[in-house]
Parts: sequence; C-alpha cells; structure tokens
Amino acid sequence: MKVVLARVGDVETLVGFRVEAAGWLAGVGSDQWQRPYPVERLLRAVEAGEVFLVRDEGVAVATVTLAGRETRGLWTERELGEPSLFVSKLAVARTHAGRNLGGRLLDWAGDRAHRAGAVWLRLDAWTSNEALQAYYLRQGFRHVRTVRQGEAVYGGPRVSGWLAQRPARPAEHGFVDETPTPEPRGS
Repeated sequence: MKVVLARVGDVETLVGFRVEAAGWLAGVGSDQWQRPYPVERLLRAVEAGEVFLVRDEGVAVATVTLAGRETRGLWTERELGEPSLFVSKLAVARTHAGRNLGGRLLDWAGDRAHRAGAVWLRLDAWTSNEALQAYYLRQGFRHVRTVRQGEAVYGGPRVSGWLAQRPARPAEHGFVDETPTPEPRGS
C-alpha cells in the first residue's frame, strides 16, 4: 500500500469516503458527519496539498487530511505557537476496516509531522463520539481538553471540540510514501 497526494480528480472519491463513513456512523448511533461536507472546502484542501490517499493496488482505501493550520477557536495562542500539524477527516473504506489502516495512517501522519519539524500531531474529534475518543487515546494521543458549543474562552467551536495531541515522531507505518518530502516548519 502506498500514500499519495490527492488530486482534484479524486474529489468524488473523497466525498464517497465521507458518505460511506457517515452511513456507518449513523448505523452505530453517532450523529457525526451527518451534514454534507462542503465540496469547495475539500477542493481547497486538495489544491493546498493537505489531503492524502492510501492506495491498495491502485484503489483508494483510506484518506486523511494533514494541515499546518487548525480550525479557528479550538487551540490557545500559546498552543498555536508550538510547531504542530493537524490531522482530520481520517476515513477508511469499510472494505478495509479492522486492518489497523487508521492507526498506521496516524503513525504516517506523525512521522510526516516530525519530518516537517513539528513537535505535535494534533486533532479535534467529535465531542459526543466517545468510541472515537477512546480510539485516539489507544493510538497514543493525550486528551488536552473539550471545548463545547458556545464556550467563548476559545472562540466557541462546534460539535468537534474534543482536543488531543501526541508528540510528532518517526514511525514505522509500513506504507510506501510517494508524497513530496515535507518542508521544515518554524513555530
């Protein structure tokens, strides 16, 4: 399996990941991802080189977004001053579920963040999805805090305010990485 940069022509596949994941989440009783994600935002992330695909014999089987910027209002100014990359929109095709692809992709993201000079790999997860939060804790993330709807302290996010981080570090993820080498980042 290899990791590649997503291209504009992959947007339909990326939307498909989101729709499939939303259906699965609804089936397990979660309200996560039930609103359609704006395609224009996805397209901007693809064009910025922040969206990645895992391909298994040419077929896209997972995706993740890895960005140097975060969603407004979640992290403090001090935290934003620390070199970090932010992982989001991790999805694995149901055909490949249960194979630790998500964990390996998080390891790949932490390795990439380390190579880019980041200290932290950070994320925000759905506030009401305790199973997802437990998954991230098992993947070595530490819960930082939960910012709930309407809390003005950090500018008040939405429903995805469970914040976690783990150190960016080299990792053996098992993927062939066909992405450009990340540029080192300053704080």
